[in-house]
Amino acid sequence: MKIFISSLGTLCSLLLIATSTYALEKGKWTFTKEDEYCYIGSRAETTDLPDDKKRGDYYILVYKYIGNPETIIQIEAGYNYKLNEKIVVKIDKGEYLFYTTEDVPDSAWTDNDKKVIFAMKKGLVLIVTGISSRGTTTNDTYTLKGFTSAYNNLIENC
Repeated sequence: MKIFISSLGTLCSLLLIATSTYALEKGKWTFTKEDEYCYIGSRAETTDLPDDKKRGDYYILVYKYIGNPETIIQIEAGYNYKLNEKIVVKIDKGEYLFYTTEDVPDSAWTDNDKKVIFAMKKGLVLIVTGISSRGTTTNDTYTLKGFTSAYNNLIENC
C-alpha cells in the first residue's frame, strides 16, 4: 500500500486536487499545474450506472508533485467503494487491479503505476469496474486518445 495515503499532509493535497478538477472534460485529457503539483485528468465518456442512481463526480487523475519524478494514478468513483473488493481497470486486453482504503473510500490506487501508465500510453480504451458500498457494480469507460500527449506535457512541465 502506498505510504503517501497515510500521510495527513498528502491526504489534504489529494483533497485539494479532487476539489480543483472542475476543468476536467468528458473524453479529453487536460493538463493542470498548481503551486505544488501537476496533474492530467479526464472524465469518463460513458457509464452503465442507471440515471436514477445518485453519484458524485467520477474521473481519473495522473499526478505528480513538482520536482518529484513519481507519477501516481488516482481514480475517483463518485461513490464509496466496497472495502476489500478489487477494482479492475481494463486497458484494451490487459487487466490491472486497484484498491481503496477506509481513509479515502471513494478513490482507488494501484501499486503498479508505471505499468498501468505504460499500458495507458499504448491503449485506446480504459474501463474501470468497481462495486459501491451499497453493492452496485459500475463500468466507466474512458478514452485514452490524447493521453500520451497530456502525459508528456505532465512530465515535461512539472
